[in-house]
Amino acid sequence: MAHKKGQGSTKNGRDSNPQYRGIKLYGGEWAQPGSILVRQCGTKFMPGFQVRRGKDDTLFAVGEGKVVYQGRKVHVDPVEDEAVRPTPLRRIRAKAAAR
Repeated sequence: MAHKKGQGSTKNGRDSNPQYRGIKLYGGEWAQPGSILVRQCGTKFMPGFQVRRGKDDTLFAVGEGKVVYQGRKVHVDPVEDEAVRPTPLRRIRAKAAAR
């Protein structure tokens, strides 16, 4: 019997990349269309109002608004009030007023 291993491949040496699952936007945070809300394996969370499910069970927003979790359902609640909506122009005006 040989005392040294041949030139064959080893059984280990493989490592897969992490999948970074979990909640990406929490309740009360602002979501824009296309924002990923939850990355999940299976349907731990179900899509609600203005939320769709991707083929890998990722939940994403299709409308703009505030993220709301109700049990296992995830909704995007549209807010019509301009004072609540975080727009870039509002941030620029706030910075200018602070100076």
